[in-house]
Amino acid sequence: MKEPLSKYFVAVIPPQPLYDEVRKLKEQFRDEYGSSAALRSPAHITLHMPFLWPDRKLPELVQVLDETCGTLSGTEVVLNGFGAFGERVIFIQAESSSGLRDIRDALVWNFRTKLNLLNADYKDLPFHPHMTVAFRDLKKEAFHDAWSKFRIAKFTGAFPVTSVCLLKHDGRIWKEWKYFSLKEH
Repeated sequence: MKEPLSKYFVAVIPPQPLYDEVRKLKEQFRDEYGSSAALRSPAHITLHMPFLWPDRKLPELVQVLDETCGTLSGTEVVLNGFGAFGERVIFIQAESSSGLRDIRDALVWNFRTKLNLLNADYKDLPFHPHMTVAFRDLKKEAFHDAWSKFRIAKFTGAFPVTSVCLLKHDGRIWKEWKYFSLKEH
């Protein structure tokens, strides 16, 4: 019998009202450009890409996250404008900061060394913090239409990062499963 596995990823989730602002943008992309895939997860900045994890080893995953986050200081994320990957993804740009990189690097290192999880990055591309508002089901024509508007659109915001979130896929959507607090900075 196959061992039961669940799908997870680790991210930073923005607080309200920013959380709802990003959701409204995702809804705009659904309504105006036919792209709804981004609505299957909450607003977030991915720190570790989705991975499968054995249900029986969930306490080990939680322990590593708890221990890692307990040693890391919080930081601030600054959002500024929009960006794109290829002709399929539009996102809100998060300015890279040493604080966010430190959190991400520590998580990736501990996942690799303590849990043997090796898929932290998409196609081995470097960490590029962002909040996706349209992807996967955004058609090429719709991308060009949307990008002509959003490449010059303004979006600014900032929020403190005081925790990271382990998200779990329920077979349909990603849900916030458990938060892990960072040290106060």
